[in-house]
Amino acid sequence: MKHLFAVLIAPALGIALAGCSSSTAATSLPDPAVDIPLARTAGVQTAVLAGGCFWGVEGVFEHVKGVTRVASGYAGGQADTATYGQVSSGRTGHAESVRILYDPARISYGQLLKVFFSVAHDPTELNRQGPDTGTQYRSAIFYADADQKRVADDYIAQLQRARVFPRPIVTQVVPLKGFYDAEAYHQNYLDRHPNQPYIVINDLPKIAALQRLLPSLYVDKQTGKN
Repeated sequence: MKHLFAVLIAPALGIALAGCSSSTAATSLPDPAVDIPLARTAGVQTAVLAGGCFWGVEGVFEHVKGVTRVASGYAGGQADTATYGQVSSGRTGHAESVRILYDPARISYGQLLKVFFSVAHDPTELNRQGPDTGTQYRSAIFYADADQKRVADDYIAQLQRARVFPRPIVTQVVPLKGFYDAEAYHQNYLDRHPNQPYIVINDLPKIAALQRLLPSLYVDKQTGKN
């Protein structure tokens, strides 16, 4: 229950508690060699990704070009265990995840993965992100179809060959069997608590890294511009 502790205790004590880690993987990565071409017409596609605490991952993708909506939730387990209290035990099979709705005419699935691996989390940490430990914080790509699987598998192999990370990538590529929205207080948490120490230390640096490393993909939420 680290999130709840940070929410209730850290602001009152005026201390900065480690939690959702800022991405130690923030680095410029190559474009995917294999990708799904941009669609000719606007539409809506879905990507589900897990990279540690969903607050920061959601916050990053809300600033990505072509993304229309992001929701925090749980994937990898059963519907009846998709609650924060149960998932925090690390025994449900769920990972804290985000569901990304995006326009495939504006951004490709491969470009979303580039953001995911570049700034949203560290894909070399096994069953953790920074100080957050447990299988619920694992790195995972939940693919919806064969095309998403193909792009994910190939991009991981490409990054491994290029040795862009000091350690092997441990990201799982697994089929999406269901996504379950997290509780309302988790949604848009970063936007609603921008000054919370947990967010300032661990999550805002990810958004800054997105703007710095991938400026063509960064969107200012207030203006809608790069």
